[in-house]
Amino acid sequence: MIENKIKTLRKAAKVSTMQTSDKIWCVIAGNEEMINNIAYEAILDKERVKILCREHITSRESFVTKKFDFIMLYGDADKIRNLSLISKEDGGASLKIAPYYIGEEPNLILAVGPEDHIKKFLGDLEKSTAKASFLLEDKTTGFIESDVYITRWLPKFARDIADPLFKMADVALSTVLISTEEEYIEKIKEIAKSNKIFVIRFNDILKEE
Repeated sequence: MIENKIKTLRKAAKVSTMQTSDKIWCVIAGNEEMINNIAYEAILDKERVKILCREHITSRESFVTKKFDFIMLYGDADKIRNLSLISKEDGGASLKIAPYYIGEEPNLILAVGPEDHIKKFLGDLEKSTAKASFLLEDKTTGFIESDVYITRWLPKFARDIADPLFKMADVALSTVLISTEEEYIEKIKEIAKSNKIFVIRFNDILKEE
């Protein structure tokens, strides 16, 4: 059922990108180097695009720590689309959010995390009493950084060989935009926390502009 919803989300994402607007929002997630490149391009053209926020996320489970960054942008639609294309070429995830969603959806929540965590989050959300609508989704095609703690106890020569392999583990990120009612927000945050994914209310970002 979740897979069917993801397919629906992808169709919705394609429709949203066809809408014309002078200014749009965009969320880009991926490894730190890629996000650094996006931030650099945005700063160079700060008259056309604004960085609303940037976060570095570390998720630890068992012996593995997964690290990734995401950035939220707002500005000229053409510039945003160019930055989105750059991110996709570098294996990042990119959600372009049209003003339609801001005006029509009550409470927008962005969730970012490893793909398997996001799938579990969506499944738990569906089984819970919280009600939500899934609007947009995208995932990375590139690697994110991961560290394996067990390599710290290996001899140096073995660690030098093993570390690069673990750091380039094939971990995909997913970014999902959902809409919900005010009464369900705290429940959704609890479910997100239990699944070790990052969530942020879109409305809180808009208030800070």
